[in-house]
Amino acid sequence: MKMLAINCGSSSVKFKLFQVDNGTYRVLAAGLVEKIAEESSLVHMQWQGGVTEQNNRVASHREALEIIEMMLLDTKIVPDFSQLDVIVHRVVHGGEKFYQPVVINDEVTQTIKSLTPLAPLHNPFNLEGIMVLREKAPQVKQVAIFDTAFHQTMPEVSYLYPLPDDFYRSKNVRRYGFHGISHSYLAKTASHFLDKPLDTLHIVSLHLGNGASATAVKNGRSIDTSMGMTPLEGLVMGTRCGDVDPGILIYLEREYDLDSEKIDEILNAQSGLRGICGENDMREILKRIKKGDKKAKLAFDIFCNRIKKYIGAYAALLGRLDVLVFSGGIGAGSPDVRERVCEGLGLLGIQLDLDVNKRLNADIGCIDDGSKDVRVLTVATDEELEMVKQAYMVQ
Repeated sequence: MKMLAINCGSSSVKFKLFQVDNGTYRVLAAGLVEKIAEESSLVHMQWQGGVTEQNNRVASHREALEIIEMMLLDTKIVPDFSQLDVIVHRVVHGGEKFYQPVVINDEVTQTIKSLTPLAPLHNPFNLEGIMVLREKAPQVKQVAIFDTAFHQTMPEVSYLYPLPDDFYRSKNVRRYGFHGISHSYLAKTASHFLDKPLDTLHIVSLHLGNGASATAVKNGRSIDTSMGMTPLEGLVMGTRCGDVDPGILIYLEREYDLDSEKIDEILNAQSGLRGICGENDMREILKRIKKGDKKAKLAFDIFCNRIKKYIGAYAALLGRLDVLVFSGGIGAGSPDVRERVCEGLGLLGIQLDLDVNKRLNADIGCIDDGSKDVRVLTVATDEELEMVKQAYMVQ
């Protein structure tokens, strides 16, 4: 069985093609089309026969999908999309309607469209990918996996905001959480690696990249997460502020005569690490720290301190902490961040092996020193694998 995972972002399409046989998942090809609609787009596909790369302007998501189809055809991996067995789509926002994967039909697409106000920067592009591939491969089963679904197990005490009740009842104002596909994968992978049943573990998982989130997982279920109604809440991110005093927004509006659109741009694109030091790439920030850059050091410290606060809060909510998981480009890729975050957390049962932490170079590994109760893991997340595994179970 050939299963294709598609992830349409606002300016990119990421994909991974799997051969699925008897519960084994083998990657046949994987790639990315990015900088869609910009002057120069980038196309990359890696497959068993080598690497295919292009550097031409890609005008739309439709064109990106056509390029992906052509690359798969040229490499003879599949003749065209219609020859696939299943196509799996990542959809960012499922609201309260979708709490598990669903086979896509007209009703599902209409519901995804109706959720656009909750994710105006994401759902329209997710939906565009769905519509194009339903048109190109109408006989192929297509499944939607929702990034919010994993967090639908949160109790009211976690997902409701202390706002007038009508805001939730009439306008769906609540915490939904994001990165759910990744957090689901991290929890399952930690359970398998440690050879302990998932329904016995209390886990804090950290997905740390340009977007960042933390999740408290109790016995396999998300009970709280740092992102909220939008992906803006929670941890400090590359260009997003995370938690701030909401009174600041009123102050900015009044003092700078800013409208909601400008405030939205500031909070999402000009804040976070970039707002503090002018740079949102943690690799560049670490280089600047080595050169004595104080602003870069401050950005690094604020980023790590916020993560540390969430670990402590979630350990309290869970009642005990069994596993701490670092993932994402920063979480799995930066020993400096992991060391700084875990520094002083011995009271929670967390103690790193600093040498192992620095030299670990694997998709998954244990970096605690074994002297405390909490296992600390780094895991390279694989959202596409999680997507196809979930879709495989859908009839």
